[in-house]
Amino acid sequence: MTKLGYQIPNFTYPSVPAEKLFPAVVQQAREADDSGFDTVLVMDHFYQLPNLGAPDEPMIECYVLLSALAQHTSTVRLSALVTGNTYRNPALLAKEVTALDVVSGGRAQLGIGAGWYEFEHDSLGYEFGTFTDRFERLEEALQIILPMLRGERPTLDGERYRVTEAINSPAPLRRVPVMIGGGGVRKTLRMVAQYADESNIICGKDEVASKLEALAGHCERLGRDRSEITVSYQTTACIAPTHEQARAELDAYLERNPRARARANSVIVGAPDEVAAGYTALLALGIDGVTVNAPANGHIEGRVQLLGETLAPLIG
Repeated sequence: MTKLGYQIPNFTYPSVPAEKLFPAVVQQAREADDSGFDTVLVMDHFYQLPNLGAPDEPMIECYVLLSALAQHTSTVRLSALVTGNTYRNPALLAKEVTALDVVSGGRAQLGIGAGWYEFEHDSLGYEFGTFTDRFERLEEALQIILPMLRGERPTLDGERYRVTEAINSPAPLRRVPVMIGGGGVRKTLRMVAQYADESNIICGKDEVASKLEALAGHCERLGRDRSEITVSYQTTACIAPTHEQARAELDAYLERNPRARARANSVIVGAPDEVAAGYTALLALGIDGVTVNAPANGHIEGRVQLLGETLAPLIG
């Protein structure tokens, strides 16, 4: 389960041309693999998100990238954080996740959500629909994907998807953990309780307790043991050997990417002791773990290594 995940959310690095982009991503994944992270995750988007950059900044398709990273890592699980259900037929997604599991030696994880980035959908021709539509599609998709990942042959004649005795061969090498992303208390967390092994929530720190309470309530109603579900919390960090270095690297990032200023106050920034203190406080909220991204300086050699070595001792 993901208790310490490293997410790579951006592919725009200063002084890194296109031909050196993949090696810069590999460097981060390898450092995560070596320093105590249990999962490496990438976003499933085709355009960069508004709070991270402009739409035309580089974005690498996640399942191609994860399969390539499988050849450069050895222990971390590999996942999207999270797959947009609206972008793929569910049977195809089951095959893609299975392929990732096979090529990684049993290290695939399915992260999935209902999809939310309307501009991306409209621009590329993916049906967006209403909030209700997207969640109904997600639930039908899970009724296809999960059985296919478990060696079954599902049949579903749904409103949005149809399969008949869907075959998935070869099967995954190991049981693929399923993470549902999002913090909606009525729909998303109910689906977590019903279908998932993990929940990844994005919310204010003052909302964490209510999210955990809502998940526990859904588990009770569905007869699910809440302790079976790992809950991680999405975060952003900027770490360096000294506070001054970390602050300078964050400031440089914000200077070249003003769009990120809106969320700058949520970044946990500083030397290792400062970052450790920030994450110790977060873990005290009752979550089981964290996912961490470092868009400001993750591309700088050694920063992900330092981040993992700082945070791994905090995770029980």
